[in-house]
Amino acid sequence: MRNEHVFSVRGDAELVARAGHLFESAESEFVCAARDLRTWSQPAARQAVQARMSGPYAPGFTTRKLLSPVALADEEARAHLRQVRGAGALVRISGSRLPHETILIDRRVMILAGRETSAGREYTVTTSRTLVDGVHSMFRALWDTAADLETYLRGDVPHLDARSRAILTELASGRTDTSAAKRLGVSLRTYRRRVASLLTDLESDSRFQAGVRAGELGLTPGRG
Repeated sequence: MRNEHVFSVRGDAELVARAGHLFESAESEFVCAARDLRTWSQPAARQAVQARMSGPYAPGFTTRKLLSPVALADEEARAHLRQVRGAGALVRISGSRLPHETILIDRRVMILAGRETSAGREYTVTTSRTLVDGVHSMFRALWDTAADLETYLRGDVPHLDARSRAILTELASGRTDTSAAKRLGVSLRTYRRRVASLLTDLESDSRFQAGVRAGELGLTPGRG
């Protein structure tokens, strides 16, 4: 127990100052579990974890990133995770509540994200083998039941009926709303209401974003 060490810091700047060197010490495994992309991505903390969270990753080095579905809330986040995955990291989405937002380095160092305070978020850093092994075991249990990023996204495909697919086709064509409504035999008001409904189904804030989202999900005209 004499070699075990535990300390707490508040705020990203203090985390980087006291534990930043630990991120670069990773040799075989870097594990990150978080509810969303903000936990470990504040400006100061990002500088310390960027090399391990954004790749590229050396052969034999394993990086695992486990997130909740909240991390897929917007297109920017989805694109970032695909970039991380493309660099060699393993990314999975867990439908279970993550008991700890944590980083584990080589199963010898653990950094737990705690509550928010006026001085910034609290982080606990420890090399306690008992604590590290315990949290690592919980992480692996969640990891084993979580879905791969692409598998999760494919399973998250909304159902679009024939009417919605027709609207999607019109949006892809670039025709004006008036022209599209006439082609579909509906009023302009009805057409725009259906466009709004389609954006909601695709969790998009704009027509352009809806087109991008539809392409990602294989819902573009002429596909599944």
